[in-house]
Amino acid sequence: MTQPSTTSEIEGRIAKLREKTLALRRALEASFVGHREAVDLLLFTLLAGGHPLLEGAPGLGKTTLVKGLGLALDLGFQRIQFTPDLMPADILGTRILEESASGGHSFRFEPGPIFSHLVLADEVNRATPRTQSALLEAMQERQVTIFGESRPLPSPFCVVATQNPIEMEGTYPLPEAQLDRFLCKIEIPAPTRKELIEILNRTTGVESKPPTGVLGKQDVEEMRALVREVPVSSDRVEEVARLVRATDPNDPSAPPDVRGLLRFGASPRGGQAVLMLAKARALLQGRMWVSEEDVSAVAAPALRHRLIFSYEGEASDISADDLIAQALQAAID
Repeated sequence: MTQPSTTSEIEGRIAKLREKTLALRRALEASFVGHREAVDLLLFTLLAGGHPLLEGAPGLGKTTLVKGLGLALDLGFQRIQFTPDLMPADILGTRILEESASGGHSFRFEPGPIFSHLVLADEVNRATPRTQSALLEAMQERQVTIFGESRPLPSPFCVVATQNPIEMEGTYPLPEAQLDRFLCKIEIPAPTRKELIEILNRTTGVESKPPTGVLGKQDVEEMRALVREVPVSSDRVEEVARLVRATDPNDPSAPPDVRGLLRFGASPRGGQAVLMLAKARALLQGRMWVSEEDVSAVAAPALRHRLIFSYEGEASDISADDLIAQALQAAID
């Protein structure tokens, strides 16, 4: 039977984790300029064992960031370009009829790109809802069922999806059930003038190769296990529970704007996302406890894609982040 880790062993593992994660961050920043918060949220999600959704207008570097992550990790990496004509079999795989030397016939399963450690679902909302749904079981169960047979996916497994804002032409909004499978939604804003100058200098000069293979399979699995070990006080758990309930328009504790502008709030999966991201953030700052600041920092990315607006909410100028800030204040008070 495995003995619990001692304090010194945990501290040593934390120091090793932080050192490797900082190296991974530097590797990402070698190919992606600015937006430290987006880079950190991507790392938090990877270490928490979840799937991130990156949203931003075309040309802001979403794909570049994920490809940089694929290079920095010594893991299998596949990119799937989602288009309206993409079919579920193009993602999951299919059976191929083969003829043997003796003249017999048999089916051989040809795995799709989903059978990889890190999968980039590029412009995921360009595909039809039928194709989008092909990711549901993979993201939740870490397996796919094809032709009545369940096949496990490699571990660690992570889907990093990018999408254009739903207001743009040629997009299909992701189903609410699939949005709920993403641990967080990372918004990529336009770069500042200083960042744009750096981008232009880097991309129009001599190309430099970003670091590769910074973290391997064992490193990622160890990091995920260590994040799970981070304890959370009962006060923090209660705070997160109050936060989630304060996003429910039918709950008496919800702020007036939440009750008037939302149809549905966050599910329990949203509370799990807040805690896991807060644990990863605490650990990467060298702490083995979750603070109120950790919860506040990850609340919006963990919940913004789980709120469903009413018609009045869609017509208002209030964003999901504004409502989450109000719910967070209600939870703290």
